Amino acid sequence: MRRIGVLTSGGDAPGMNAAIRAVVRKGIYEGLEVFGIEHGYAGLIRGEFQPLDRRSVADIIHRGGTILFTARSEAFKSPEGQAEAVAQLRRHEVEGLVVIGGDGSFRGAMALEEHGVPTVGVPGTIDNDLAGTDTTIGFDTSVNTAIQAIDRIRDTATAHERTFVVEVMGRNSGFIALMAGLADGAESILVPEEPVDLETVCERVRAAYRSGKRHSIIVVAEGAARGFEVAQKIQEKTGLDTRVTVLGHIQRGGPPTAMDRLLASQLGAAAVDALLQGRRGCMAGLVHGEIRFTPYEQALAERKDIDRETYRLAAILAI
Repeated sequence: MRRIGVLTSGGDAPGMNAAIRAVVRKGIYEGLEVFGIEHGYAGLIRGEFQPLDRRSVADIIHRGGTILFTARSEAFKSPEGQAEAVAQLRRHEVEGLVVIGGDGSFRGAMALEEHGVPTVGVPGTIDNDLAGTDTTIGFDTSVNTAIQAIDRIRDTATAHERTFVVEVMGRNSGFIALMAGLADGAESILVPEEPVDLETVCERVRAAYRSGKRHSIIVVAEGAARGFEVAQKIQEKTGLDTRVTVLGHIQRGGPPTAMDRLLASQLGAAAVDALLQGRRGCMAGLVHGEIRFTPYEQALAERKDIDRETYRLAAILAI
């Protein structure tokens, strides 16, 4: 193998640039040519290849987003789109591909594997919902971003003696909500993995006020409930002034934390090693401090659940 490619796909995650940097510099160290493919699978179909050298990835380890850009591609889901993607890889003599992204990105990589293209995945998603790794690139940054926002919201909630509902990302995964809520002392945390009981939430808010608290913070994962609906229910049931903040895409941006930079650097380099060693059709992950490789099928099929003891602890500490 003498030439590899790297692309980022799906939702961006802080740390993707650090992973790109690691792939490029580790590849060059091993004597490889490295091509970056812009706009994910859409750019792969269009042939948006560019050679990357050491200087191409200078001063990006601290930047959020992705210098290769990202996009979702309906065309790639078709047999014709996949055939053109493979043809582009052959045309540019790219013999292996590092795919940085989440579950949809790895499904795309699986499609390329079926066409004989060696691929290795690097888990870049703020949702932390992939099996085969303790944490995914971008998760730590997104949690810290949410915590910083909630800290500020708590200040104004205290000043005005209000209840605030904070909606965070997590369509199918409650990791961000759980960790941010626990770290910020939220009175209630709603996650997709647990049934939503708004009556209990309202009672917890009432109990908090009866005990002398003059504000409450409710953290809601977007996949568990809509923040505005939760706030309306609380206000109707308790009569307390309740406001909503939807953090949205602010959780995707900003400089990656040290943890995400380190994780991205380790996994990006490991992906290059894997291709050179003949590994393929797998995702590089960090499990108990060690690099491990998990087949795409397993990483996608196994549901990565929140820690139930941590969820119970959050409720206990919020009394």
